[in-house]
Order: sequence, then C-alpha cells, then structure tokens
Amino acid sequence: MATAKKAAAAKQPAVKTSAAGKPAAKKAAAPAAKKSASADKKPRTPNAAFMKALTPSPALAAVVGNGTLPRTEAIKKLWEYIKQHNLQDSANKRNINADAKLQPIFGKAQVTMFELTKLVNAHLS
Repeated sequence: MATAKKAAAAKQPAVKTSAAGKPAAKKAAAPAAKKSASADKKPRTPNAAFMKALTPSPALAAVVGNGTLPRTEAIKKLWEYIKQHNLQDSANKRNINADAKLQPIFGKAQVTMFELTKLVNAHLS
C-alpha cells in the first residue's frame, strides 16, 4: 500500500511532445504590424473652449496680468508665479502655499495642485 502512494506522488503532469519525442516549443505571438501613425494622422487642433479669451478678476490680474487670456494661459502664468516665488511646499510638492497675492484667489493658506484649476476658474469670466 505504501508503494501505491509513492507511485501516485511521483507521477508528474503530462508534457506535450512533438513527433520527434521532444517537448513541444511554445509558439511566440506574432508581432502586430505597426501603422505609420504620422502619415495617417491629422494635425491636432485645440479645443475652442480652452482657447476662449477670458477676463481675470482684479485679484487674479495682480498675478497673471491685465487683459484677456485663455484659461490655459492663466494657469500657465500662475504656475510661473508659484515657481518664481518658491511657493510649493518643500515637504509635499503637491501643496502650494499662498502669499499675499494668492490669498484672495485661494481663500486659504494652502491648497493642493488639484484644487488650483477649480479655484482659478472662479476668478475668470
């Protein structure tokens, strides 16, 4: 009885073999044919909603400048101001510390970079 248990334990799973008696090789997946992306693709056009000229509030105009500008440019200029004045929190770069000019825009002493667009949108019309 002990030999029957040993024989069952020693049995290994079946391995597929080729006609020559050797283990069958795994088939490699055929590489997908790449399309020429640059030849078929049209040039990308910006969304008109992003390019619409908006007027900043007086508080935001103190940071990004007077005059109308698109929402994307307002955010870009705000980031330039933040980096120029070293307002990113040194411990957590996702947080932005408000100085005297940014306090009226943010409404609090520190905001995250994810809140930035929402807060700036309130100051554009």
